[in-house]
Amino acid sequence: MAPEDMRVAGAACPPATDGDAPIGREAILSLVPHQGAMCLWDEVRAWDARRIHVAAHNHRDPAHPLRSAGRLRALHLCEYGAQTMAVHGGLRARAAGGRAKPGLLVALRGIALHVARIDDLPGVLECHAEVLTDGDAGWQYAFRIVHGDALLAEGRAAVMLQATLPEGEGRAASPGS
Repeated sequence: MAPEDMRVAGAACPPATDGDAPIGREAILSLVPHQGAMCLWDEVRAWDARRIHVAAHNHRDPAHPLRSAGRLRALHLCEYGAQTMAVHGGLRARAAGGRAKPGLLVALRGIALHVARIDDLPGVLECHAEVLTDGDAGWQYAFRIVHGDALLAEGRAAVMLQATLPEGEGRAASPGS
C-alpha cells in the first residue's frame, strides 16, 4: 500500500496494551536498542501484525538529542519513522515469543516533508506505519507522521536485518536507525 493510501486515523489497529496496561515508554525501551532520550516514542496507541500507531511528546524538549541550533527540523521525522519500525518489530517478535533481530536502516524513499521544523508544534506527534514487505532479510514500511489533522511527513523506510542475534544481548535489538 502506498503511503498516501494509509489510514491516518489508525482505527484499523486494536488498542495497544501490555496485559492490562497501555504500552508506555518503559515497555518500548525494553523492545528497542534506542535508549534514554534517543528513544523517541512515548507510547504505542494501537498495533497489529501489519500496522502500528505510536505517539510522542518530546519534540518540544529543549534538550532533545536531535536538536541543532535550538531547532528540531522536519528531516528528523525520518528518524521517528525508522524508530516506529523498531518498536513494531520488537512487539511482533515479543508476540511470537522472541526478540527482534538487529537491523540497519538502509533506505528512505518517497520522503515528503510538509513542514520545516517540529519543535514549535504544541501537543502530540503521532506516527502510523504499515509493513509493506516482511522477510527474513529485511522489512519495508510506509509511514505517516501527523500533528492533529496536519500531515507532517510521509515516506517509506527499509531495514536490512542481521542473520542472527549476537550472543549476550541483554535486551531486544530491533531494526531502526
